[in-house]
Amino acid sequence: MSKREQQDLVAIKELEMILDSCQLELTPLDEVWPNLYIGNIAIAQNRAALKKLGITHVLNAAHSKQGSIGDQDYYRNTCVYWGIPAEDSSHFDLGQYFKPAADFIKKALHTKDGKVLVHCIMGVSRSATLVLAFLMQHCRLPLRAALQHVTQLRPIYPNRHFLFLLLFLDTQLAQKRRLCPIL
Repeated sequence: MSKREQQDLVAIKELEMILDSCQLELTPLDEVWPNLYIGNIAIAQNRAALKKLGITHVLNAAHSKQGSIGDQDYYRNTCVYWGIPAEDSSHFDLGQYFKPAADFIKKALHTKDGKVLVHCIMGVSRSATLVLAFLMQHCRLPLRAALQHVTQLRPIYPNRHFLFLLLFLDTQLAQKRRLCPIL
């Protein structure tokens, strides 16, 4: 194992310690940033509850997966829908969706009365990873700070592969900010 791989593994274990420190109970839905929610499939498929909450945008990180119904037709004109056919696995490159998902969330939050639900099946890995990527890219939070913030509000647990992808994003963003501090 190279020195870089060893450093990454140590960093991942530190991130997992942050995740393990969360003592909250898992609920169907939690607001983790103003007007930004992470939830599970049950809340995402409850159109009446979404309407009551004022959700205007739904990002489904488990689009077309077993038990995950949902598309723009399902939500009709009540919500803007976007689905990512992500797998919660060590082989799926969720990183390819970090920027478009973060941009979708940012745009939604900047619409009048915009409220966003990001969900997958359980609301702990895929959806949480996309929300963390948003916080890192558009709210300028380093990965550790984003993890600490979200785990104070919702128990999440991105899989180890997703943590590696987030760690890589964190490194890229830090390098860009060193080169151009206004980013």
